[in-house]
Amino acid sequence: MPKLSFLRRQRLGVSFGPLSVLAILLLVSSILRFFGGPAAAIAKEMNEIRSVDADFGDRMQCEPPPDIAAVLDALVDRETRVGEREEYFAKRSVALAKAEAEIDAKLSELMQAETELEATLAMAATAAEDDVSKLVAVYENMKPKDAARLFETMSPTFAAGFLGRMRPDAAAKIVGGLAPDIAYSISVVLAGRNADVPKQ
Repeated sequence: MPKLSFLRRQRLGVSFGPLSVLAILLLVSSILRFFGGPAAAIAKEMNEIRSVDADFGDRMQCEPPPDIAAVLDALVDRETRVGEREEYFAKRSVALAKAEAEIDAKLSELMQAETELEATLAMAATAAEDDVSKLVAVYENMKPKDAARLFETMSPTFAAGFLGRMRPDAAAKIVGGLAPDIAYSISVVLAGRNADVPKQ
């Protein structure tokens, strides 16, 4: 009879020995302890961490001490002043660059005008020289008597200018036809024209 009950138990796959019962009791006890002890401790720790985080956040939002606040305000003011000065110098730099460009443009215009004026003066001087040379040629080709009458109406300085440019033979014929006092005055001007030129 005891053998049959043992065989039946083995066929069913269930064996309740003292060790099995003890293992079940320990398992139930540890489950109860976990949910009653460590779980509560973990929950408590999590609540404490949350409260510390909240307290830290409140502290981060609070006002700094007066001495640090004064330093921070001074730094903010200084940064503002530095920004304003940088903006001022940037605007001034732009204005100076613009003024410099305008001055360069004016100088370029003045240099161009000077070049044009020099060219005009050179042309005028050349034209005047050409005109005087033509007049000298005309006076040289005139009859000496007619040229002498014309030279007597000129001032001695003006007449000396033309006579000084003429060929010596043509000038001598014209001077020979002049009145003696006029010929003398023109000769004095011709002789003194180069008196002020340095000799050395």
